[in-house]
Amino acid sequence: MLKRILPTASRAAIVVVLLVLAGFAIRSYPAAAEGALVLPAPAMDAPAGQATSAVAVLAGGCFWGVQGVFQHVKGVTSAVSGYAGGDKKTAQYEIVSSGNTGHAESVQVTYDPRQISYGRLLQIFFSVVHDPTELNRQGPDTGTQYRSAIFSPTAEQANIAQAYIAQLNQAHVFKKAIVTRIEPGRTFYPAEKYHQDFLTQNARNPYIVIYDLPKIQDLKSLFPDFYRATPMLVAGLYASQ
Repeated sequence: MLKRILPTASRAAIVVVLLVLAGFAIRSYPAAAEGALVLPAPAMDAPAGQATSAVAVLAGGCFWGVQGVFQHVKGVTSAVSGYAGGDKKTAQYEIVSSGNTGHAESVQVTYDPRQISYGRLLQIFFSVVHDPTELNRQGPDTGTQYRSAIFSPTAEQANIAQAYIAQLNQAHVFKKAIVTRIEPGRTFYPAEKYHQDFLTQNARNPYIVIYDLPKIQDLKSLFPDFYRATPMLVAGLYASQ
């Protein structure tokens, strides 16, 4: 896949040139996934409480789009692309891309539970961010590193996620069963600097245009009360890398 082979800095330019020369334009890419679904809110959710900050780690395919969506969600204070599911020594993009590390491209979402609940984040995750019925793939990307997974740091989050998956399966809102894995006790490792804020910084990248920007529009349409026009960018957090 071009997205996985070409260096990030030149990827978009080279893809565009190849598409023009071939005369295929965006038809050279596999078809984008179908639009987002309107899903019921979780019947079980975490109470707001007094905490001002909480963390969720979610994997739903290429982290560029996952991060991009959550950066536009009100109540989210940070969304960092990274890796979860494997060891620290293999938490590097080129190694993870082999599909043999146990890692999934993931996003660590830090949020204010007084403004948005964990259950609402899951509702956005399942309806807008990705297709939870695709096993070890999302759109054109295949491999276990693109699996649908929830890396729950607490038993409460795991229970809420399990209950919501059961709720959605019982309601038959998807044509197929949800394959999202709940993987507790996994450490999250931030990805390289050049992956952070990728959607915002590369809005004309053909991959972003076809597969990720529609998700931002779906978020705006389906969750207008939780949509934020200005994204919460990582910018500056990895200046020392």
